[in-house]
Amino acid sequence: MYKNGKILIGKNEDTEVNILLNMANRHGLITGATGTGKTITLKVLAESFSSAGVPVFMIDVKGDLAGTSMIGEANENITSRVQKMELDGFDYKKYPVTFLDVYGKNGHPVRTTVQSVGHRLMSKMLGLTDVQDSVLSMIYKIAEDENKEMDTLEDLQSMLIYVNNNRNEYSLKYGNLPTQSITTIQRNVLELIEDVDGKFFGYPKFDIKDLRGFDVDNGYGKVSILDAQELFRHPDSYAVMILWLLNELYNTMPEVGDVEKPKMVFFIDEAHLLFDDMPKPIVDHIIQIVKLIRSKGIGLYFVSQLPGDIPQEILAQLGNRVQHALHAYTPQEQRSLKLAADSFRVNPKFDTAKEIQNLGTGEALVSVLDEKGNPTITESVKILPPQSRMGTISDEERRNIILNSDIYGKYEESEDRESAKEKNDVILEAQAQAKQDAEDAKAAEKQAKIDEKLAKEEERRLKAEQREKERQEKEAEKAKKNSIGYKLGKKVVTKTENKIIDKTLNKLLKGFFK
Repeated sequence: MYKNGKILIGKNEDTEVNILLNMANRHGLITGATGTGKTITLKVLAESFSSAGVPVFMIDVKGDLAGTSMIGEANENITSRVQKMELDGFDYKKYPVTFLDVYGKNGHPVRTTVQSVGHRLMSKMLGLTDVQDSVLSMIYKIAEDENKEMDTLEDLQSMLIYVNNNRNEYSLKYGNLPTQSITTIQRNVLELIEDVDGKFFGYPKFDIKDLRGFDVDNGYGKVSILDAQELFRHPDSYAVMILWLLNELYNTMPEVGDVEKPKMVFFIDEAHLLFDDMPKPIVDHIIQIVKLIRSKGIGLYFVSQLPGDIPQEILAQLGNRVQHALHAYTPQEQRSLKLAADSFRVNPKFDTAKEIQNLGTGEALVSVLDEKGNPTITESVKILPPQSRMGTISDEERRNIILNSDIYGKYEESEDRESAKEKNDVILEAQAQAKQDAEDAKAAEKQAKIDEKLAKEEERRLKAEQREKERQEKEAEKAKKNSIGYKLGKKVVTKTENKIIDKTLNKLLKGFFK
């Protein structure tokens, strides 16, 4: 509950525990076993930051944070708790909620582009090996160098096909691009396209600045709730989504130094998924973000079951801590309990480890940062009840909030702008046409040679036929001349010719001598 410029998180008989707004961007941690009250603590903090005029982002993996958008309702338990805790000024409120959903079912669609996610996170989603990730990084580099925006998974698939078709040329410039690795990546991308996770990628991508905003009537900070009931079923996609948002915040928000209150508070539920089986370079990047993002006025609050779910380098950066009950029946659980107890400043009034085991639902050990940035002595307190509605809301209530949102219509429809696929299709079509033209020319040349060969063979055949005809005619003439009839006829003709000649000569001679 926001009160007197501070966030009242819990009370005991002697002490109120408040988070100081100017220390709220020093990050925080909420841990505890299932069913001990972590979600209520998250909700109470989110409401309080919003009341203080701080925009809030939180993730709803069970659907029970949606009630933040509705005025709280009194019941016996809450009324009794308010009275026992003597919460002066406690009243029921609703908060300016914007619902988001990667799949666009329970909120405004949240998309990003394949290019924006980067090859390391994409490799995580695709389940690639180090060698395959190296190849994918070169695909990203080629797309960037050639100004081919990869908006969707189809764009990535197009780049893989394009590079594979021109592999020899690109290998000279970018290094070895094994066909086997490219084929494996193509297959994994295809599986992701067919899965619902593919809806995460598209254009326009979500503008991180839309997480910031204020209610014009009361100045409350916008509460952006990412509905992750479906997304949570895909742990790798869930982790990639959160890491992308963190990275966008880190790269987008300006440096502000120390601030009177945070510019924004970001709650990360099921935070262990950010680190489970995550490649070391990504974990190192998360650590860097946690260390540096506070200078941009952003407070990160990790929510998980055990402090051990969070890398030690990050735990050291989390100044405001809330520990709900833990059980310690096994040696592993006892080690986890000791780690949790050792992370709190000692209170001489109780044994920290025993107190953690004895906490009831809605109770917690809390230590926050004081004005000098030092952790306060740990207090065992009851957590305040939320001021908005407990639990979820109806589909109609959710729909009305979505329709009246200030970003309604901005992301509801995706755009198919000219990106890598369209650009590659033009090139691949031209290459295919050039290849076809070359094949046609080669085929035509081959056919021309065949035709020329056939023509020569036909010419030789005709000449051979002509020679054969002439030979046959000569043979026939020779045979004719050698025949008896021909010879007899020849003699008769000769005698006749001689008679005619003699007769003619006799006439000429008689005429001459007259």
